[in-house]
Amino acid sequence: MNPNENSGWTPLPHADEDLERVRSAPDTPQTRAPTYRLAWTDEDFMTRRELRPVRLQLELLKPEMTLAERGIRSTVILFGGARLPEPGGEAWAAKNETQRKNLLKNSIYYDEARKFARLCSQHSALSYYREFVVVTGGGPGVMEAGNRGADDVGAPSIGLNIVLPHEQAPNQYVTPELCFNFHYFAIRKMHFVMRAKAVAVFPGGFGTLDEFFETLTLIQTGRMERVPIILFGKEFWSRAMDLDFLAEQGTISPGDQDIIDFVDSADEAWEIISRFYKL
Repeated sequence: MNPNENSGWTPLPHADEDLERVRSAPDTPQTRAPTYRLAWTDEDFMTRRELRPVRLQLELLKPEMTLAERGIRSTVILFGGARLPEPGGEAWAAKNETQRKNLLKNSIYYDEARKFARLCSQHSALSYYREFVVVTGGGPGVMEAGNRGADDVGAPSIGLNIVLPHEQAPNQYVTPELCFNFHYFAIRKMHFVMRAKAVAVFPGGFGTLDEFFETLTLIQTGRMERVPIILFGKEFWSRAMDLDFLAEQGTISPGDQDIIDFVDSADEAWEIISRFYKL
């Protein structure tokens, strides 16, 4: 479908029509000059620092318009470590024997993430994949497991990739038409929460903690409606953070810990979501 079909009739030429006209223009020194390029097709111009507000807007609009055209109304987020291997796989990120053992121990959450994504996607099928669509960061580890679980049951899933200094690519289980790439972390994180009906957080590192705490802050400050926030791995999270300590110190309010649920299995997590939404 031509995206312009949703825009209504206009007597003015569409941008794509002018783009074709420019491409067929005579080849002259003038038409080869960078200044002659249509502004929005000029990469040198679009990547200037002064154009940052425009690029921010484009990164907000492109995924939003795509998801809206697809009819996707709500999502379930899976946050978690890129370094967690599939059970039986290699702990490729380990720098020493202790890390290797712990990564292999926590690889059980790859399977739980995959199973949880299957449960979400099976329910999503009831709405023709408009509700409870799985969304991940599109990378390896827990993210791959989430997209893979959706793929297991023939469901679409979303991947929100980010350009990083080291080489990386989306995992093979992200639905290609729902695979997005970002320059700005802030806009990427907005897209995670804009449709979120639940947030599942698996063992991970700084990136996982950043995404988790930003979502937690939005809910705690009333900037986001309450949705289930479910942390997988009671043992892991009991060591990774101590919210009771923060409450004792008075830096969070008593009861703020109740925003979070702790589970060890996909079935427990889906039961929490089902109960919350009376599914």
